[in-house]
Amino acid sequence: QKGGSDMFITAGVPPSVKMNGKILPITKTPLSPEMTREVVLGVMTEQQRKEFAETKECNFAISARGIGRFRVSAYYQRNLVGMVLRRIETNIPKLDELKLPEVLKELAMTKRGIIVFVGGTGTGKSTSLASMIGHRNANSRGHIITIEDPIEFIHQHNGCIVSQREVGIDTESFEVALKNTLRQAPDVILIGEIRTREVMDFAIAFAETGHLVLATLHANNANQALDRIIHFFPADRHHQLYMDLSLNMKGIVAQQLIPTPDGKARRACIEVLLNTPLISDTIRKGEIHLLKEIMKKSREIGMQTFDQALFDLYTAGEITYEDALKHADAPNDLRLMIKLGSESDSRYLDQATRGLSLQSAD
Repeated sequence: QKGGSDMFITAGVPPSVKMNGKILPITKTPLSPEMTREVVLGVMTEQQRKEFAETKECNFAISARGIGRFRVSAYYQRNLVGMVLRRIETNIPKLDELKLPEVLKELAMTKRGIIVFVGGTGTGKSTSLASMIGHRNANSRGHIITIEDPIEFIHQHNGCIVSQREVGIDTESFEVALKNTLRQAPDVILIGEIRTREVMDFAIAFAETGHLVLATLHANNANQALDRIIHFFPADRHHQLYMDLSLNMKGIVAQQLIPTPDGKARRACIEVLLNTPLISDTIRKGEIHLLKEIMKKSREIGMQTFDQALFDLYTAGEITYEDALKHADAPNDLRLMIKLGSESDSRYLDQATRGLSLQSAD
């Protein structure tokens, strides 16, 4: 009801929710171990209680009438029971609502290739990816298959049929699900997270057979994402892998969430790498370190670096100077961009006002 993403039930502290990246108590009364245990066991079925007693862990979903659906993770800590509830969203945000770059709409409608979203935990990757799927669902006809661990957004069948499979419930593992995916006639395949070499191999194979693959990966920026993918594989495969990625990687979108100056919301800061002929050639040669410079000079086609995105957010008054520098890849470069930007604004203002004089009105 307060719009938080997660709720924490832990002995010794009040029930708390995470809002805009910060954990806030919702009452003043700490939970006792007995109250916590009663709440946690109270939302479980008999079978789940049995599993929890045996394994000390239990993951499941619950529905609260009039409130929504939640993914629950129950656990023990210091021999006390606790749990975290995460809201499973059914309202898919639009790309425009999230203030994401327009080029993501084009990427969402791509016929084939791989698009990877990267960022740390809690940076909004899943939300942006759900928004991309929502855009594709609303503007095309086809079959979208998602393989997730866990499902975080529920997609309705709109223009497309959307089959959502959860690891551990609908399928044994990412690998087992992906092995059977092509038999299910997909047009778009969403892979919740690329964690292994085998999953990356599937993504490349799907792209090569004419499918669009959307996935997430833990990395901080586009360069690091490519390095991470390369290091899934042994050195003797790197040459072929650079070739495969140069042909099939359609885009890498890196994301951070940065608080607004009033602290009441967060803004997505987006880095975008698109596969142009020059980018493709650079990846094929394995010259990953040159990509950032090409991105800086390719804004007119939709590419941008984190530092350019931070500059835009700062100049628009969406984030503070301190937060801009804190999240920058190259703080000194961003500091210079901001300084030169403000100096050029001052020069423009000076030129515009030069020659004007105040006259008294008759």
